[in-house]
Amino acid sequence: MASPSSKFTYDENENILCFHGPLIYGARILARKSKHDDSEVKGPLYYVHYQGWNKKWDEWVDDTRMLALNEENLGLQKRTEEFYSIKKRPSKKQNANKSAAASGAATTVTSRKRTREELEKEKAESDYLNKPEIRLDIPEALKCQLVDDWENITKNQQLVPLPRELTITQMMAQYKQHKMDRKSSKDWNPELMDEVIQGLSMYFNKALGNMLLYQFERQQYSDLRKKHSNKDMTDIYGAEHLLRLFVQLPTLIAHTSMEKGTVTVLTDYLTDILKYMQKMQKQLFVTEYQNASPSYVSLVNGN
Repeated sequence: MASPSSKFTYDENENILCFHGPLIYGARILARKSKHDDSEVKGPLYYVHYQGWNKKWDEWVDDTRMLALNEENLGLQKRTEEFYSIKKRPSKKQNANKSAAASGAATTVTSRKRTREELEKEKAESDYLNKPEIRLDIPEALKCQLVDDWENITKNQQLVPLPRELTITQMMAQYKQHKMDRKSSKDWNPELMDEVIQGLSMYFNKALGNMLLYQFERQQYSDLRKKHSNKDMTDIYGAEHLLRLFVQLPTLIAHTSMEKGTVTVLTDYLTDILKYMQKMQKQLFVTEYQNASPSYVSLVNGN
C-alpha cells in the first residue's frame, strides 16, 4: 500500500478488489494517473485488469470502486455474490490466483514491522466492524430481477431504455402516496419517510457512476450526463438501477456514524420499500431491454 503522503492509495501491480457494477471482482492495477480529461472526475485513476477476464474489460477506475484485498473485503465479495445468486462461479485457476494473492498480501504484512499507519488502519477497521450492521433481505423475486438485469447487460449487451418512463423520483412519490393511503399509515412518520427517501436519492446520485453501473452502460451514462446536465440521476434512471443500490446499502451505511436506533428505523423503511418494489414489480421494471446500436457497441469495445 502506498504511503499516506502519496496522492495514490494503491500501488501499480497491486492485487485489489474492484466493483464492476454491483458485484466485486479480483483485479490487478496495471497503471495509475493523476491527470485526466474528464472534468467531472476528481482525484487519481487506476487502470485495472479483472483477473480471469479478457483484457478488453480493462478500464480506468477511481478509488471509490476499489477495496483492499483482505479477509473482510473478501467476505463482502462473497456476501454480495450471494445476493445475486449467480450460478456461474470462478474457475479453479481463478480461485487459485485469488488465494495466492491473498496469501501473498498476508505474508507481506506479517514479514515487516507494523508501522504507525498500519496500526491506525487496524483500529479504524476494528471501529468499522463494531458499528451497527444493517441487514436487508432482498425478496427472491427481486433477486431474480437482479440476475436477469446482469445477464441482459453483460451477456446480451442490451441497455435499460433511458430516461425511464417511470423514474426513481416518480416511483418514490408513488410509494409515499401508497403508504399514506393505507390504514396502517398512522404507524409511519411522514417526516421520517421523507428523510429516508431523500437520503436514498442522495446515495443513488452519488453511487451510480462509481459502483452501480456495468462497463457496458458507462457510455450511456456519460451521454446522459452531457444531455441532461441539469438533472439528478434519480430523474433519469428507474427501478432497475435503484434495486442495485439496495445490494450496496449495507456497506455504504456501515461507513456512516449512525447510531443503532437510527439504523433499526432505517432498516424498517428500506425493507418496506423493497416489499413495495416486489409487489409492484411488473409496473416498476421494464419488460424488455433495448438492443444497443452497432455504433454504440463499437464505441464501447474501442473499435
